[in-house]
Amino acid sequence: MARVTIEQLAERLGLSTASVSYALNGLPGVSEATRTRVLALADELGWRANVGARALSRARADAVGLLLPRGPEDVGAEPYYMALLAGIESALADAGTALMLRFVRHGDDLAVYRQWHAEHRVDGVFLTDLRLDDPRPALLERLGLPYLVHGGRRADDGWRFGQEEEAGLLIGHLAALGHRSVLHVAGPADLLHELERHRAVEAAGSAAGMTVRTLTADYTHRGAEARVAAAFEAGPPASAVLCSNDLMAVGAMRAIRRLDRERPIALVSWDESVLCETAEPAITAVERLPYEAGRMSARLLLAALDGSVLELPALPRRLIVRATSVPAS
Repeated sequence: MARVTIEQLAERLGLSTASVSYALNGLPGVSEATRTRVLALADELGWRANVGARALSRARADAVGLLLPRGPEDVGAEPYYMALLAGIESALADAGTALMLRFVRHGDDLAVYRQWHAEHRVDGVFLTDLRLDDPRPALLERLGLPYLVHGGRRADDGWRFGQEEEAGLLIGHLAALGHRSVLHVAGPADLLHELERHRAVEAAGSAAGMTVRTLTADYTHRGAEARVAAAFEAGPPASAVLCSNDLMAVGAMRAIRRLDRERPIALVSWDESVLCETAEPAITAVERLPYEAGRMSARLLLAALDGSVLELPALPRRLIVRATSVPAS
């Protein structure tokens, strides 16, 4: 079926192509009655905007980029990232903006940003998983390519995790169960948000009179299982385990199951997901709403690209208590 053009709409309505274009693009210069007629016929005939032409006329790519320095198989295994990407894509689709998603090896992302900028592929980018001394913000600022940080405190206008609030929920819950020692299984130590989590857990633990021991692992269940097993084999490090994501919590559970202990060990996860809900026993976790967070990040970036500031409410956090919330002996 041939694409319906603005010229065909104008001919059918007896209007100039400029008037039809103004009406379709929500611009002044036509009456509301004319705008209504144009939109009604466009909908009837299935007219769709020529995205390429519109982008050229506005000197915009109508696309934003997201580089993930992880393998597709790793992201596919993480419910948090899948929900986050779905939320971002949902908000961008509402605005008629495309998402350019690339998986790259760590260190290869700077070349991709330069290519995107040189070829005018994207109007802006999302940054995730900021690292200590991360070179990406400085490069993007030199290029003049707008960006928004999802997580961390690098950008004042970026999306920020509620690290202190979430750490308070988790540590406060364990303290209420009578625990006085916790093993914090964190993600890679060079990630800025993991450093913030470590500090938040230490502060919350200190306020609750708890001893906190932190060890790092990758974000996989195998990595966490090995690290937790080694920690307990060397001597009971804690009566409770707090993991930085759901996959690591599942791995920690597998390690705990192998222990020969009279008293069960409490286990909580920083990320709520179907993995925590369906695990046996089900795992206590913080509901952080990554889909809604993705939508908010996308809306914030789109507003910044249009030169406006969007005020969005903070997302609520709640602790979903399940079977792994066992009291201390």
